[in-house]
Amino acid sequence: MTTGQKPKRPAKEGRIAELEPGVEDLTPNLDRGVLKVVKKAGADGESPMIGDKVFVHYTGTLLDGRKFDSSRDRNEQFVFDLGKGQVLKAWDLGVASMKKGEICQLICKPNYAYGTAGSPPEVPSNSTLLFEIELIDFKGEDLTDREDGGIIRRIKKKGQGYSTPNEGATVEVYVEGRCNGALFDQREVKFVVGEGEDQDIPIGVDKALEKMQRGEHCILHLKPRYGFGDVGKLGFNIPPNSELDYEVLLKNFEKAKESWQMDTREKLEQAAIVKEKGTSYFKRGKYEQAQIQYKKIVLWLDQAYGLTEEDNQSAKALVLAAHLNMAMCCLKLNEFLKAMESCDKALEIDRVNEKALYRRGEARLSVNEFDLAKADFQKVLQVNPDNKAAKTQLVMCRKRMKEHHERNKKIYANMFQKFADRDLKGRNGKSSRKKESDIFKDVEEDSPEEKKTREAA
Repeated sequence: MTTGQKPKRPAKEGRIAELEPGVEDLTPNLDRGVLKVVKKAGADGESPMIGDKVFVHYTGTLLDGRKFDSSRDRNEQFVFDLGKGQVLKAWDLGVASMKKGEICQLICKPNYAYGTAGSPPEVPSNSTLLFEIELIDFKGEDLTDREDGGIIRRIKKKGQGYSTPNEGATVEVYVEGRCNGALFDQREVKFVVGEGEDQDIPIGVDKALEKMQRGEHCILHLKPRYGFGDVGKLGFNIPPNSELDYEVLLKNFEKAKESWQMDTREKLEQAAIVKEKGTSYFKRGKYEQAQIQYKKIVLWLDQAYGLTEEDNQSAKALVLAAHLNMAMCCLKLNEFLKAMESCDKALEIDRVNEKALYRRGEARLSVNEFDLAKADFQKVLQVNPDNKAAKTQLVMCRKRMKEHHERNKKIYANMFQKFADRDLKGRNGKSSRKKESDIFKDVEEDSPEEKKTREAA
């Protein structure tokens, strides 16, 4: 700069960072790549954590004021998982610093936005961008298979690498457990994933560990089913049906052998061991934990090749027992469709298996598939005519079918009356209400044999 020249005005984002109060540099190395200005303060409380699903509205503009994108113009909230690389780096940094209800402006340098490539045609190469973002809501990540909100994870510190424990892995963790804010458990503990119950670790923590990386520090919210269930935990003074909060740090783990790493003899030996573990859990009412053990048997032996005839028979018997036991667990957990699937698998091995037919009939009856349930119980009696439980279930099928149709009659009675009244007006006094009975005429009466069975029951 020559003498007498006026100093050049600094770039807009630099000017804000240096001169305006309330500007925050969000970058880890404070390189001013992402600057934040709060336009409207949010509610007191937590900010989103890594993995949280966040709901926002935003408007993006270039430095010259040209708008290139806006969720508000589409009248549709934008949803993404925080800290998973689904959005611009600036967004992951910026939204993580916000409170619910907050509105802020982010000034984002190119290396935290679209970089040298830009986003043609709206965003030129090497563009600094301005985003106005409103954080509408956020919630933790649901780790359950059925997405029932039973295990909600919020990550305080991301772990290293990509490897996670598998079922059977040995883990070293630090845990803090709270119920209604009161600390009831605080310790370092070592256990096998899937068998945490043996160390008073609830199944929800077990399942979450399979999604965690070494060094990860997270908070888990567990609904009763994934905590200590409807019996609670006397040793911790946890009442039945309590929701729990756990803070978990995965310090280290050693993976269990995968199926392909085990020879046939080892698979058979381990399958027998986990079958006994599963039975022990089942007897204690730990059906989720029991399922984990039975699933291992299927994983190891269902597609085993190169077996001797004797080993093949042993493997088939273990797999059959695993499917039957999983079906029973599913019935206890009211997972009737899964129970049917397990029974179907068992029947592929033994098409006249009495237990598989009976348990599938129970599952079908529970979801009002009366005819199919009736057929299963009849097949049970073909296999074993002395099965008193199947006879009782046949009577129950008949009873439930009648109740179901009677309920439908009541539900639709008003509808039929309206149709009849309308027909009466349109047909010079001729009503068609008598057709209501025709709709239900397929409800069969009990056969003499079934009446006798019902009376005996």
